[in-house]
Amino acid sequence: MSGVSFDLSSVFGTVAKAVPEQTFLVWRDRRYTYAEFDRRIDGFANFLVSAGLGVHTERDALAGHESGQDHLGIYLRNGNEYLESMIGSYRARVAPYNVSFRYVEEELVYLLNDSKARALVYNAEFAPRVAAIRDRVPHLEVLLQVADASGHELLPGAVDYESAIATPVPAGGLPQARGDDLYILYTGGTTGMPKGVLWRQHDIFLSSMGGRPFGSDHALSSYEELAEKARTAGGALGMLMIPPFMHGAAQWAAYNAITMGGRIVIPDDVERLRPADVLRLAERERVLTIPVVGDAVARPLIEEIENGDYDLSGLFTITNGGAALSPTVRERILTALPHVMLLDAVGASESGAQMSTYSTAAASRESGTAEPAPAAVFSAQSDTAVVAEDFSRVLLPGEGGGWLARRDLIPLGYLGDAEKSARTFPTIDGVRWSVPGDRANVLADGRIELLGRDSVTVNSGGEKIFVEEVERAIAAHPNVYDVVVVGRPSERWGQEVVAVVQLADGASASDEELAEICGRSVARYKIPKAFIREPKIVRSPAGKADYRWAETIAAGAVASSP
Repeated sequence: MSGVSFDLSSVFGTVAKAVPEQTFLVWRDRRYTYAEFDRRIDGFANFLVSAGLGVHTERDALAGHESGQDHLGIYLRNGNEYLESMIGSYRARVAPYNVSFRYVEEELVYLLNDSKARALVYNAEFAPRVAAIRDRVPHLEVLLQVADASGHELLPGAVDYESAIATPVPAGGLPQARGDDLYILYTGGTTGMPKGVLWRQHDIFLSSMGGRPFGSDHALSSYEELAEKARTAGGALGMLMIPPFMHGAAQWAAYNAITMGGRIVIPDDVERLRPADVLRLAERERVLTIPVVGDAVARPLIEEIENGDYDLSGLFTITNGGAALSPTVRERILTALPHVMLLDAVGASESGAQMSTYSTAAASRESGTAEPAPAAVFSAQSDTAVVAEDFSRVLLPGEGGGWLARRDLIPLGYLGDAEKSARTFPTIDGVRWSVPGDRANVLADGRIELLGRDSVTVNSGGEKIFVEEVERAIAAHPNVYDVVVVGRPSERWGQEVVAVVQLADGASASDEELAEICGRSVARYKIPKAFIREPKIVRSPAGKADYRWAETIAAGAVASSP
């Protein structure tokens, strides 16, 4: 590993100096160059330092689960303010973290208290919620309000965001950011309470944010090499950012664009997906890549592409992560966009980006076969492996099942939780690993078959059933728009598999038809005992399934199910 220590503020600053006049961000009527954006980042950092926020204990005096920095919650929808406040915090040596804009008051209180946030930046639309909970969050001192179309007045004591951006350089100047300053990412909390994952900025940059090109063992060795990489790319990379920045994968994607001196394009409407508007924007800006999060984002886009007339000849890749694409949607994308490469990536808050696989229309035609679950088998980076179920050793190719794991560039721990940190980041044969809880098999050729998150595995009659495998199987039915699979209590089986299904508008599918297509690619014991129709599957804004919601639906349907 190189001797340089990268911090995320200097990464952006280096690129901004290398390609100052290239466009960095496009949103609505705003079009910022790298130099303009860097100045706004400076202004935000000036404000935080002037407010007395920063570092109080350096990293080398702390345990892995401890933070020595002040924390700032980012309670924003997508927009230039998200990246400005995130990178500006890094420049002030304040540790920002993601706050879900879907949280209700109790969840917001939990998160702000768990993080001991001293500052919060939020859209004005959330001002009533912030006002309602601020007395229950004793550490919260600094409020920054971003004006929007909601019309809500500035809260008492809060600072208008744009006026904060205009803050001059403080008397002592800005601190020098370090590579071991924190990058904090809170988990989604779809299967439990959210946890703050603590990374060194250097490690997350090399792991997932462009410091090491994906699939390569070569990391950037200097800021000079980073600058040259950005200059050489010539601003060719345009990325259409649909997933919310509060999702880690979107932050990682943004920084991958930054390392290329690329352009981030944000849809005008950041509250709901408007496929026609999004595709016109992609056409206008000639974007090179579009990140999606499973069918929730990809299906509305491909339906509009099939029915509309869009020039997407400049599009090179669609990258998917965070949720699986169904075989049906995958096939439709490759049919409608035969020139596009479809990249599936796997990662977690606790491990960063780890594995990938790609599909092309040409490869599908050459193989002549349609695999039932093409996203389940991945090529892994050299630091990714499968460890034994009892954490005793690393499994060799062909040895089968265990836990997906990563070493080297991994987090320090969970904020404030030494016990959980020790469980998730165990030491095996003298090497520290990250083991977030995904089950996997290592195949004879060294590739890894991802089975699914253990926390949403169904144990039925003593057999472990991985819900993502069953979801992929059911989603192969052309009339299934979305599906989530969960377990519910069963006197006979302990747990039984239940599918909550959203059908396409005006479409139908009987239980027998759904069971039949499921049985084509999974064993009989994995076929759901019940199929429950719902008008809309509940997912996070990032597209991830809300398994707690689905379990409630499944439990409530016990009396009516056969």
